[in-house]
Amino acid sequence: MKKVPIYRAKAILSQLIRQAEAGEEIIITRDDAPVIMLKPISPKFSGRKFGAMKGRASTSVSFFEPLSESELILWEGGK
Repeated sequence: MKKVPIYRAKAILSQLIRQAEAGEEIIITRDDAPVIMLKPISPKFSGRKFGAMKGRASTSVSFFEPLSESELILWEGGK
């Protein structure tokens, strides 16, 4: 964790932001007391990634077998 006095942070803010984006935590201090911490914001969810579940799910042979008559009735909303 890097500590930077506020007067120095004003002069190198762009550099400090780059360092925080790279994952470094930066504390800005005033009179040696911590005031602010710079850290990156978590990235937004960018949508689904094709193939993300590959190798994480499986089916058995029974998955492909036809439903029994009673299961088929239930599947179609019957009682």
